[in-house]
Amino acid sequence: MIGDDRIDWLTSARPVPYGDAVAAMERRVAEIHAGRAAQAVWLLEHPPLYTAGTSARPEDLLDPGRFPVFASGRGGQYTYHGPGQRVAYVMIDLKRRGSDVRAFVVQLEDWLIATLARFSVTGERRAGRVGIWVARGGKAAREDKVAAIGLRIRHWISYHGVSINVAPALDHFAGIVPCGVAEHGVTSLRDLGRAATLADVDRALKETFEAVFGLTPEADRPFDP
Repeated sequence: MIGDDRIDWLTSARPVPYGDAVAAMERRVAEIHAGRAAQAVWLLEHPPLYTAGTSARPEDLLDPGRFPVFASGRGGQYTYHGPGQRVAYVMIDLKRRGSDVRAFVVQLEDWLIATLARFSVTGERRAGRVGIWVARGGKAAREDKVAAIGLRIRHWISYHGVSINVAPALDHFAGIVPCGVAEHGVTSLRDLGRAATLADVDRALKETFEAVFGLTPEADRPFDP
């Protein structure tokens, strides 16, 4: 059996097709459940695409022909993935953490907030809205989403996870109502004036992970599913 406290830290250098990523996560979840693999965090990008979570509403897909659309077993509604967005798929055994999904989501939020703080960005929760938000100020008191959360749980093991908009093409979000929230926008670190790279964000994610989850990541390893 694999030790409880080991977290494999995996990074894909090339964009990973969505179907390949889901298949790889499902294999890993089965291996964790069987005690044959360690828990893992997997950092990657996807090619441009939309995913529909279990609560997605058909009317929120505004431009069905723009990018491929994938039905996803994760919670939530429509979201966009593409180059310049860091996706972190988190495969953690929640039985080892009290089988408390709500507390785990709070930890994911804390992780995103701590990571954004490394770039002097104040990420905030908002009641009734999933993800992490940035107050833009001004007369309109605009708020934009900078990071998303969407999970699925199998055998009490999480998969799917979180994403941070580092420097994606923000107009690609226009084909959907992101996460069903039409009255607010989407932003990125680049849009906020932060010249961060994916590698910069990867370092921040790894450096903040242990403080939030109490688990020490293993050395970063390349992963090509």
